[in-house]
Amino acid sequence: MRPQAKLGRRQLLLSAASTLGASALAVGAARAAEAAPPGAVHYDVPEDPTKEQGRPLLADGGYGTRSQFETEVRVKAKNPTDLTSWTFTPLAAQIGNLTPSGLHFERHHGGIPTIDPARHELIVHGMVGTAKKFSVADLKRMPSVTRKHFIECSGNTLTEWAKPTAKTVQVTHGLLSTSEWTGVLFSTLAREVGLKDAALWVLAEGADAAVMTRSIPIEKLLSDGMIAYGQNGEALRPEQGYPLRLLLPGYEGNTHIKWLRRLQVSDRPFMTREETSKYTDLMPDGRAKLFTLQMGAKSVITFPSADMMLPKPGVYEIKGIAWSGRGRVQSVEVSTDAGKTWRPANIENAAEPMCTVRFNCPWAWDGQAATLQSRCTDETGYVQPTREELVRLRGLNSVYHYNAIQSWAVAADGGVSNVHA
Repeated sequence: MRPQAKLGRRQLLLSAASTLGASALAVGAARAAEAAPPGAVHYDVPEDPTKEQGRPLLADGGYGTRSQFETEVRVKAKNPTDLTSWTFTPLAAQIGNLTPSGLHFERHHGGIPTIDPARHELIVHGMVGTAKKFSVADLKRMPSVTRKHFIECSGNTLTEWAKPTAKTVQVTHGLLSTSEWTGVLFSTLAREVGLKDAALWVLAEGADAAVMTRSIPIEKLLSDGMIAYGQNGEALRPEQGYPLRLLLPGYEGNTHIKWLRRLQVSDRPFMTREETSKYTDLMPDGRAKLFTLQMGAKSVITFPSADMMLPKPGVYEIKGIAWSGRGRVQSVEVSTDAGKTWRPANIENAAEPMCTVRFNCPWAWDGQAATLQSRCTDETGYVQPTREELVRLRGLNSVYHYNAIQSWAVAADGGVSNVHA
């Protein structure tokens, strides 16, 4: 036995405090271990779920939660402030072709406003017969459409122009998401207000702190532009523009003005900050190309992709996503030898205009080093370019609209990394 020293009153108090502190830390650690990921609630897991009753109906309050065992979240870009920043969709974890609303990428220029839909109005004015204000309720009473479309930030993959930089496909390509959108076509509003013959452009303005504005060709708005109030079967999320956002299928994400409050019709573009000093393509000769609005054909392999590990040689299913702002994806091809040879991939879902498709292709990996690539062709015949082709055309001064073929290197030990090949 160890001899016990006699403790004075002060030593006893210190010892008790130490014990209490350790207990508090243990409780805190236990609670931390029980914390559920965002969007989920922690529940104790029974040894045998058939031996005890499950949770009653509406235990979640009436709006469902995801399983506590699902942990995918958006990740944040490293910027000085979170008020003008962006988050990335976890593409490699996406199941099916639609992005859950809670995982749709974000891009904000002045934070996320809180807007009461009962007080929000959309004004349509300028070169129109009769300027009008539309409440959210007014818009919901009008004929609506529901369509699946992707939104891609024109800065998606911007880190990859000069050298391979990002560590995962979430960061290289995660400024892309696909949703089912519901709303009113702009053409319906145009009939309400009447457009003057000289009308060629429309200024769209948001109700956020940045008062985001972009000039949109009226031809695009009349063809398929939508004022959306629904996303994936429910109202827009606040970070996606609640209660109204402009949706322009196939156009760069910055033009899909969120928290939409004004549409001003004009005979010329407004040359705002976001289409002059920003969101322009700097060409090799130093001149800037304006209004490059349509997103080019693009694809990426999401499995296997960078920062993953293949456990051993064997048969795998290469999986990925392809899309084009020019129309439907017509075909996707996959290469396992850095583009020397290509073979067709299987497209899993029906191709829709300006909508992503999922593709897959079986691959028997022999344990040797390999370089995986994918390329897509859209219905116009446009083929996704190699990086060399894109740089030859655009140079290295640009930031936006990078749609080159992405390469993932698989090492002999199964590790996957981002490379230029």
